[in-house]
Amino acid sequence: MPSLPFVKATACGNDFILIEGEHAEPAQMPALTRSICERHLGVGADGVEWLFPDSGAEADVRVRLYNADGSEAEVSGNGTRCVAAWLAHQTGKKELRIRTDAGIKACTLIAHRGMQFEFRTSMGEARVGDPKTFRLWSGEVTGVPVALGNPHFVVTVEEFKPGWQREAMEIGAHSSFQQGANVEFVKVRNPAEIEIRIFERGAGETQSSGTGSCAAAVAAIVAGKARSPVKVVSPGGAQIVEWEREVVLTGPAQILSQGEFFL
Repeated sequence: MPSLPFVKATACGNDFILIEGEHAEPAQMPALTRSICERHLGVGADGVEWLFPDSGAEADVRVRLYNADGSEAEVSGNGTRCVAAWLAHQTGKKELRIRTDAGIKACTLIAHRGMQFEFRTSMGEARVGDPKTFRLWSGEVTGVPVALGNPHFVVTVEEFKPGWQREAMEIGAHSSFQQGANVEFVKVRNPAEIEIRIFERGAGETQSSGTGSCAAAVAAIVAGKARSPVKVVSPGGAQIVEWEREVVLTGPAQILSQGEFFL
């Protein structure tokens, strides 16, 4: 019976399947991603990181990220960290470079116990746009677009009200975003800590997001409501975001399992 070897990893509950790219043709990857990410009939995950050798030899690995719905995305901060954890486990390296469609991300291992890892990751520069207001089914919503190699829209709220997922889905699919957007709702606890909820393109509500945590922290700092470093708390756990010229993300990753997915 044909099968697909895989590794499953998670970063603050944002889970990913890692698969060597040699096991599938590029045209097969969207459908295979949908199958293996299915929560009831597959292994279950928010997306698949497909791994390839880096042709330029500037990175330890090149990745292509597909969301659970089979759509391709530029980068995932948490997914990148999961890949770094697997490479650290395999090679023993403490400095790893992951080539994504949003550039090379440098990951530095700062703690390790068993299959649990913690990394500082250079996420590159953040580009913050002017505030935008959208008219939704529930009324007007104002937020800030933030780009970190992938698109985000950050909305500051006093509380996370019931139905925020529907609002986030509507925002992310707005015609203003040609390729859709990841949406974060942010509650500022104090200048050093914020809490977020996340709705991602191609995955829906997730327990955490690396780039989403970065975007939320950057938006809060720009608004004068927080200062670097910022602790970003999501339902799946906390990460630390630092922002001066570049954004640096610190957080955990855990290797959960390894196996075969029967086709």
